[in-house]
Amino acid sequence: MSVRRVALLTAGGFAPCLSSAVGGLIERYTEIAPDVEIIAYEHGYYGLLRGDKIVIDEQVRKNAGILHRFGGSPIGNSRVKLTNAKDCVKRGLVAEGQDPLQVAAEQLKADGVDVLHTIGGDDTNTTAADLAAYLAENDYGLTVVGLPKTIDNDVVPIRQSLGAWTAAEEAAGFAANIIGEHRSGPRMLIVHEVMGRHCGWLTAAAAVEYRKWLDRQEWVPGIGLSRERWDIHAVFVPELAIDIDAEAERLKAIMDSQGNVNIFLSEGAGMHEIVDQLTAAGTPPERDPFGHVKLDTINPGQWFAKQFAEKLGAEKTMVQKSGYYSRAAAANAEDLRLIKSMTDLAVECALRGEAGVIGHDEERGDVLRAIEFPRIAGGKAFDVTQPWFGELLADIGQPLVPASHS
Repeated sequence: MSVRRVALLTAGGFAPCLSSAVGGLIERYTEIAPDVEIIAYEHGYYGLLRGDKIVIDEQVRKNAGILHRFGGSPIGNSRVKLTNAKDCVKRGLVAEGQDPLQVAAEQLKADGVDVLHTIGGDDTNTTAADLAAYLAENDYGLTVVGLPKTIDNDVVPIRQSLGAWTAAEEAAGFAANIIGEHRSGPRMLIVHEVMGRHCGWLTAAAAVEYRKWLDRQEWVPGIGLSRERWDIHAVFVPELAIDIDAEAERLKAIMDSQGNVNIFLSEGAGMHEIVDQLTAAGTPPERDPFGHVKLDTINPGQWFAKQFAEKLGAEKTMVQKSGYYSRAAAANAEDLRLIKSMTDLAVECALRGEAGVIGHDEERGDVLRAIEFPRIAGGKAFDVTQPWFGELLADIGQPLVPASHS
């Protein structure tokens, strides 16, 4: 196919890859197809519906490599679902009676776009799938090529999402300073709440990264600077069953012996129990345009802290969230290599008219390819039977009991 103009958009929550992925796509087009024009819709599907766009000029092309040094997204994000017409009308993005998919398609056609690159997580790319299906059904000649971004690493069937490795590393660095608070009072309970609505991968990976940091330190136990006090004592993820009474008994023994307990908690852990409790009380949690529970309105970290504080006899409790610290970080070296391989392939697929989401396909031998949109889904569960996670729990003395709903 002949490609004259491509469009980029980033959407959903931030992850440490968006700026670099935008830069990588611009660089690759400039390298192998310099005559292709590039535009970027501001704030994702929000800007697409409004027609808000940036034209990528020669100065930006020349300096696109600078984007690899930054986190966030230079072109902006939002959470807009094109199949949720009611929300789009409420936000003034379309008029009553208009189909947002049609509005988006007409905008792409008016802008002369031949290829749309979507950079986002499961919601972004399932929305891209809805848009791609609409375009195909209505004979719009446009190819959609997505890139997988999510710090949760929970896109089916993609082995590794962009930005997840960096987010784990950043969360571990955040934890080092937070856990440093453990001697700020006797019988201290610290809960480090990590992003991860349905998937505990980030919490588990951050815990492993943090314990690697512990391995590199020297200790002076004679004055109280001991690895045991700085260590993680529990890791709670959605895919594990949590027996609060049994865990409280185990953790109380640690609290009694050393005076502090440190917990790594995935924000989705225990969510079913919390939602059921709130609903039964007549105060069901708020939900976003995608139907997800607004986790900031139910405060999982505070809920767990309350459950454990009394049972452990904690005199002081601290809950800290690393998500916003981690997700707008610049990509680390490991993610930069992954971004480079994916953006290069995304451009090649775009130029030959091959649609899909770029990723290592877990259902096709982990081959890096354009995965068909109908196969993309969110909420991939973290596999708690992986040896590295089992070793982590064994090291900290926590039982591994998979949750019945995982």
